[in-house]
Amino acid sequence: MIKYSIAIKGTKPGTKKAEITETKAYGEAQTDEILDLDTFCKHIAEHHSPFSKGTIKGVLSDAVGCLREQLLAGNKVKLGDLGDFHVELATKGAKTTEEFNTSHIENVNVRWTPGKDFKNLRSEAEFQLVPNRKAQSDAIETIKNTDTIQGLE
Repeated sequence: MIKYSIAIKGTKPGTKKAEITETKAYGEAQTDEILDLDTFCKHIAEHHSPFSKGTIKGVLSDAVGCLREQLLAGNKVKLGDLGDFHVELATKGAKTTEEFNTSHIENVNVRWTPGKDFKNLRSEAEFQLVPNRKAQSDAIETIKNTDTIQGLE
């Protein structure tokens, strides 16, 4: 179940608040839980693998190192249904090709192109509307500041 809240935002991303002329309601995914590597490896070990959590963690850790190594070597790595990984450069422009050099490269970003199992999860997803984080925080604060709760005096 994917939980989502609704937020009112300007229709042109990056526009300063004072310059917003049109807004629309947009859905925003709300995360329930963040799985760290240990938790994710334990999940795999318990549900999808004959291997231990430690073995899975070792394989994933080695895979991350090898993926990084291959990307830094300028290679594209295709991981089947998981998808493809490659690098993309963020650069500042030079007036001419002769003037362009590596000092113009500001960032090397890793790009993931989803495989078929991740292309679009919409057809399988179920959704539940929940309050946004601010509304949740306000409700918790109200509860904390209330001396008595109805029915629990």
